[in-house]
Amino acid sequence: MEVSRIRALRGPNLWSRHPSIEAIVKCDAAECELEEGSAFDQRLRELFPLLGEIKVVAFGERRSLAHVLETAALSLQAQAGCPVTFSRTTATPDDGVWQVVVEYSEEEVGRLAMTLAEQLIAAAVAGGSFDLPGALKSLQDLDEDVRLGPSTGSIVHAAVARGIPYRRLTSGSMVQFGWGSKQRRIQAAEIDRTSAIAESIAQDKELTKKLLEAAGVPVPKGRPARDADDAWAAAQEIGLPVVVKPQDGNQGKGVTVNITTREGLIAAYQTAHEISDDVLVERYLPGHDFRMLVVGSRLVAAARRDPPLVVGDGVHTVRQLVDEVNKDPRRGEGHATSLTKIRFDDIAVARLEMQGLKPDSVPAKGLRVILRNNANLSTGGTATDVTDDVHPDLAARAVAAAQMVGLDVCGVDVVCESVLRPLEEQHGGIVEVNAAPGLRMHLSPSFGKGRDVGGAIVSELYAPGDDGRIPVVAVTGTNGKTTTVRLTAHLLAAAGLRVGMTNTDGIYVQGKRIDTGDCSGPRSARNVLAHPDVDAAVFETARGGMLREGLGFDRCKVAVVTNVGMGDHLGLNYITTVEDLAVLKRVIVQNVSANGYAVLNAADPIVAAMSANCPGSVIYFALDPHNPVIVAHRAQGRRVVYVEDRQIVASEGSASVRIPLSQVPLTRNGTIGFQVENVMASVAAAWGAGIEWKAIAEGLASFVSDTDNAPGRFNVFDFRGATVIADYGHNPDAIQALVRAVEAIPAKRRSVVISGAGDRRDEDIRQQTEILGEAFDEVILYQDACQRGRADGEVLALLRQGLEGAKRTRTTQEIHGEFVAIDTAMDALQPGDLSLILIDQVDEALAHIARRVAEQG
Repeated sequence: MEVSRIRALRGPNLWSRHPSIEAIVKCDAAECELEEGSAFDQRLRELFPLLGEIKVVAFGERRSLAHVLETAALSLQAQAGCPVTFSRTTATPDDGVWQVVVEYSEEEVGRLAMTLAEQLIAAAVAGGSFDLPGALKSLQDLDEDVRLGPSTGSIVHAAVARGIPYRRLTSGSMVQFGWGSKQRRIQAAEIDRTSAIAESIAQDKELTKKLLEAAGVPVPKGRPARDADDAWAAAQEIGLPVVVKPQDGNQGKGVTVNITTREGLIAAYQTAHEISDDVLVERYLPGHDFRMLVVGSRLVAAARRDPPLVVGDGVHTVRQLVDEVNKDPRRGEGHATSLTKIRFDDIAVARLEMQGLKPDSVPAKGLRVILRNNANLSTGGTATDVTDDVHPDLAARAVAAAQMVGLDVCGVDVVCESVLRPLEEQHGGIVEVNAAPGLRMHLSPSFGKGRDVGGAIVSELYAPGDDGRIPVVAVTGTNGKTTTVRLTAHLLAAAGLRVGMTNTDGIYVQGKRIDTGDCSGPRSARNVLAHPDVDAAVFETARGGMLREGLGFDRCKVAVVTNVGMGDHLGLNYITTVEDLAVLKRVIVQNVSANGYAVLNAADPIVAAMSANCPGSVIYFALDPHNPVIVAHRAQGRRVVYVEDRQIVASEGSASVRIPLSQVPLTRNGTIGFQVENVMASVAAAWGAGIEWKAIAEGLASFVSDTDNAPGRFNVFDFRGATVIADYGHNPDAIQALVRAVEAIPAKRRSVVISGAGDRRDEDIRQQTEILGEAFDEVILYQDACQRGRADGEVLALLRQGLEGAKRTRTTQEIHGEFVAIDTAMDALQPGDLSLILIDQVDEALAHIARRVAEQG
């Protein structure tokens, strides 16, 4: 078995909406015919007893090692605790070659699972061994390392529950919610609105105390200490017992409480000084340690924190009791689990000595043995939810503290006997205010019920009903994609929206190109959705990007499928038929939002049938108002766009809007049929995105098919009294549409300049010149740099074959070089002639033609 071309499909894709690993797997003859209950099966089950059922989905399909790889990769992740359920194995047209797709929750974990599944199969084939516990442990460890921690994860899960899209910006805890101008960002439990100044204040415990004291919030008395002697002097001034802590520490590091002796204070000072150069000495407040979580102007959760401890049983040592407590599955090494393991370090030993114990001591039955001075969860402490018990006055004090510092999400540490009474009544106080507080104790407290603090933070980011989305229009099809994308973006901009756009020419934001090249894939889409100056986005969604990585968004407001026709790029990446291509193109239709629209070409049966896969509504368009699909949809009172009396008509129920084609320059008074179709698709897309008709009409009137608005899309030039048309058409459907368009333009003599891309099928290359040979007097064939794996002269030979028996073509030339071919055609033009130049290097060729035209005045 050979596994190759492993890809991560990070967005909705050909196979499912789940992010998945896709691999190409080649099996030899014996590996394609696996019998159930064979010796291999028995060895496989011995090595991995919890392997799931190996399923063959297609009727009559053979059971192969590829199916085993699929099941093993999924089962390994599932047994490691990853929430995955989807997998699939599909035979390709190549004998013995399969596409294996397995869902993942974390990409790195999915890739490792695929590698381990290969190793498992190799061991079963060879009769060797496989370390299953080690494999599962490696997957679990990697998953814990790369997945979001519980605090950030709770916010993300709450956002997903509200339909808010998210994107992880780093391997850590920085996450973007929403798209474009509606995006918000968090880092752990800190939101983007929190100022750096507020965070700095929270880190400076002395400054925090001064501000809180000024606001009338109870705080313990204290001051900074210059050295250990000054710390003892401060303790004498304040009165024992005291607390010593770093002035800018966090997570309870370096904090020592309830100090009553000079020796204890000097040791505590050294501990704090290791964390920070600035050390604070405060009055010790008796009572319990409580954490209040404030979000915005509300107290949303509260917990009592207890230090890590064990209870003696008169039999086991302290070390053994700690080991037993650490077996709790909720306890882990870091912050990824709801509780942290108790550490047996120097601090724990010192705390034991204060209680007259050692690690190997056997405490009496019922004796509470404390292992830490502070009660932070990060040191192994526990938490008990007390949210419902907090007195309103105490809650108000916590909110006032957070707002005085300026924190939108704030952990307020309170020491008092009980949260049932105001602080002043029990001489309690607020001892710290924390930015980016940990949420674990509120999500999964050791005792009591968990609180939806993630939901509270999301509600602080977005108002009720706001899902953080901007309108996204995705456009795919065989032809017309780029023009439809550009015109749709123009219509949205006419409505006053700041538009981001991707296509085969680049990435554009508010009409300015910010990246060049073919940007019709998911990465470019994600870049636009991350741009803060984008109110709406229009994406050209090419087949290559969908196959390579899936979509760059989870769902769209509008999905446009211009056409499928005879297809394009067939035979590549196992997309061999028009039906295969249609399944891929309809991915955007399957991922329309429930309140969105699919814009479908009613004149293309394979496109019209995609309506069955749309979760939202459908807008059909077609030139013919009597098209059966248009008639039926219109009779149901649903949205349709068609042409009648040389007007574009948009109809819904009894209402309709009409826009004369004479007011749409792109169509040249309606004479260019494929441009009329592109206009209808764009109008329907803007309509589906909620754009007003006045803006749509104004946008259509101001969009001209020139080299700025639509480069390489039927750009017309006047040259010495002749007509030159430059277009990027490169498949039979496009050539046929261009022929129909140029036939509507009078000309004495017609010539065409064409090359062919080597990655098309032979029949597709030949068919282009077969069509042209019926409509042009002269055909100039050129060979460019776009051979794409073809031998020198092979593409020209195929184009020449297509002209055999041509009814109209009388003259043929073969030229090496695109610009030489362009010059040859233009030099031969006489007044009244027409030349269609099918360009390859769009920007450079258009600039070359424009320069020739300018030279002629």
